[in-house]
Parts: sequence; C-alpha cells; structure tokens
Amino acid sequence: MHRRAVARRPDGDGGRERGEWSDVSVLELSNISKHFGAIHAVNDVSFSLMPGEVVGLMGDNGAGKSTLVKMIAGNFRPTHGTLRMNDKPLVMHRPVEAREHGIEIVHQDLALCDNLTAAANVYLGRELRRGVWPFSILDYAGMYRRSAEIFAELKSETRPRDLVRKMSGGQRQAVAIARTRLSDAKIVLMDEPTAAISVRQVAEVLSLIRRLRDQGITVVLISHRMPDVFTVADRVIVMRRGRKVADKPVADSSPEEVTGLITGAIEHA
Repeated sequence: MHRRAVARRPDGDGGRERGEWSDVSVLELSNISKHFGAIHAVNDVSFSLMPGEVVGLMGDNGAGKSTLVKMIAGNFRPTHGTLRMNDKPLVMHRPVEAREHGIEIVHQDLALCDNLTAAANVYLGRELRRGVWPFSILDYAGMYRRSAEIFAELKSETRPRDLVRKMSGGQRQAVAIARTRLSDAKIVLMDEPTAAISVRQVAEVLSLIRRLRDQGITVVLISHRMPDVFTVADRVIVMRRGRKVADKPVADSSPEEVTGLITGAIEHA
C-alpha cells in the first residue's frame, strides 16, 4: 500500500499536523484512463489521496477533471487502470457503491430542495423512521437533533429548521457538506464550491473544508479559483488535455506556475 508524507503549511486555524493521521493512502489511482470512442478524456493518470489532506484539482475546461472525479465517484468505470482502497481493487458500477466505500460528492449545483428545511435536505433519501414498516413514521426529532450536531461539528450557523430558500450560498454549502457526514466518509469530492458566492461566503466554505480536513477526511477541491486552492489546499494536481501535468505541495508551487501549467506555457512541474 502506498505511503507518503505530505507536508502541511501552518494555517492558524487549529488544523492538525500531518503526523496525526495515518500515512497510508485512502485511495490510489494507477494509470487511470477513460475513453469515449475516439475521445480520450483522461489518459494514464496516477496519484494517491492521503487521509486528512485537501487536494486542489485544477485545469481548464475540457482538461479531464470532471471525468476523473466521476470515476472516483462511481459514475464512470475506467477504460484502463485501477482504483485501489485498503490495498484492494475498487470496482464500482454506481455512485451508491462509492458512498458505501466512504466516497461522497458535493455537486456544483448542490442538489438541494429549496422548499425543504436544512434537516430534510441533509436526510433527503436517507430519512430516519420510527416503528416497523408498514406502521413506521418519519423521525423528525431524530433528524433535527442529528443535523444540529453535524452543523455544530462544522461550526456552521445553519439551523436544522431553516428553509433552504432563505439561506446564503455559504449556508447552502454547509447543508450539502452536512449530508456527507451522515455516513463514515473518508473522501469528499467538492465541485466548484466557491463559484458565484460572495467573499464572506467563500471564507465560510473554506472554513468548512478545514473542518472536514481536521476530522481526518480527505477533500478533493475542484476549482478554477486560484486564491481558494492556495489558501486551503495542501497539494495541487493540475490536468491538461486529459493528462496530469503536476502533482506537488502548494508550498512548492505558485499561482503563476499553475497558470502556466493550465495554459501549456509550462509543460510539466
């Protein structure tokens, strides 16, 4: 099983040091490729994800980021290559299987129901019930209680009974992230979580990402926003034309270098 030390910058936010989590990878991708006929969306990509780290995944539109993430999330099966977890091959046919292995995804559109409360959205499709079918009823008290506990863990001001339609962008992200805490998530994939929200709300979301990291959860942050990645990520992976062109600690890179890698001005780093 792959082992690697990943240095973490001190961020002044109470984050844990790298050594407090296992140095054994939670997921390994080996020579992963995905072809759609003649279109080679992802080509020969390999990397490992370590517990309690934030990995920024960057690249231009069409670079292969979304396809790569969909393979990790169980939407697509690789054409070539293998995924390994706990030193065993990981083969998934549906997203629900990824969830069973501790892989959760927060989509860019968040997939929330505006007319429901925060707690109802957290438990959407996974509602708690009391009694025995067919005489069981929804356990609203239990869902409100557990949702409140999760929001407290995330240090979010979101309240279980608040309607989603009245929430800010940062609060909506908190609801979507809270859903990932219902299961024993090991990896959370976040697709452009800070797109189209205010500066204050961006700070809220980055703080939520740190909370996940501090609980030993690996976060893959797919983003076009360079400041966000360099603020919260420990490592940056850059994709261009379906290939990985960089995988390094953010402390050893710079926004200028990443921009050059994305545009092709720099071939590899």
